[in-house]
Amino acid sequence: MYTGNDELDLESRFVTTEYLPEDDGDNPLRPKRLSEYIGQEKNKENLSIYINAALQRHDVLDHVLLYGPPGLGKTTLAGIIAAEMGVNFRVTSGPALARPGDLAAILTSLEPGDVLFIDEIHRLPRTVEEILYPAMEDFTIDIMNGSGPGAQSIHLPLDKFTLIGATTRAGQLSAPLRDRFGVVLRLELYTNEELARIVTRSAHILGMEIEPDGALEIASRSRGTPRIANRFLRRVRDFAQVMNNGRIDKAAADLALARMEVDELGLDMVDRRLLEGMIKHYRGGPVGLETIAAAIGEEAVTIEDVYEPYLMQIGFLSRTPRGRMVLPAAYEHLGLTPPTPAGKAPAQQSLFTNEGE
Repeated sequence: MYTGNDELDLESRFVTTEYLPEDDGDNPLRPKRLSEYIGQEKNKENLSIYINAALQRHDVLDHVLLYGPPGLGKTTLAGIIAAEMGVNFRVTSGPALARPGDLAAILTSLEPGDVLFIDEIHRLPRTVEEILYPAMEDFTIDIMNGSGPGAQSIHLPLDKFTLIGATTRAGQLSAPLRDRFGVVLRLELYTNEELARIVTRSAHILGMEIEPDGALEIASRSRGTPRIANRFLRRVRDFAQVMNNGRIDKAAADLALARMEVDELGLDMVDRRLLEGMIKHYRGGPVGLETIAAAIGEEAVTIEDVYEPYLMQIGFLSRTPRGRMVLPAAYEHLGLTPPTPAGKAPAQQSLFTNEGE
């Protein structure tokens, strides 16, 4: 949660979709098979067909691109694909592949049919990305040995493999790389009902006693994101264990999440501070991104990538050519009155009382 410092502590936010330390490691909550994976029904149906067809042909699965907001299960789905194909699963990320030799070493070590998963593939350096083009199309790579006039190009064949790329920014992928993926799947935010099923499944794996209304209460505050839902479940378990004999029902979930300052829409203190700052100091906008960043002591890119997307999805914030604006739904949620147009008296007390126009 917000620590009270001028800068917003991203790692302390339970509602962040980014990885926290507790999310790392061998997570027992990750489904291992497609039949265990909840949600993304259309993608699951299509993937099942692609996988079965490849297995019947005794061929590798075509290269797969997974994109969508963070925390929706792209890494989990990639691992499931490897398990369904019965092959090894190799994991790396775009930032980790700094040089062409780094990627070449991984590609030459793959066994026939292996799945190579590259997270944040949009962050691959251009020189590394160019190594991927012939590897994906022809299963070959060309490595330069030496430098200057005596340099030689070594042509190496590769075993057939499946590349799975994951990104939250599909628009930043170059067209040549994007076009080499035969299967492109967008992961959508989950419904409350789907998240409740995920929470219930996770609770059973962790040996918790949970009621349907408790699971739905956790799901409804999880921003449509399984990563957040499972994180909330662990924290609610602590409160339920101490204060409710270990049983998670609606009252226990509501108490725990309220103590963590997460409201019924999944907004925490940071979200509310951002909205209230725009309302108090800039009459709800329009206001520029850099101005907002300076006012709350946070980097503009963090606001744009971490805070804004969910506020825009629920209709609390909009981007206009003149800047960001707080929408009426946000005023209502915060219990504030929207500013009245010039020349009209306010209907009731608002945040702008006694402030200059």
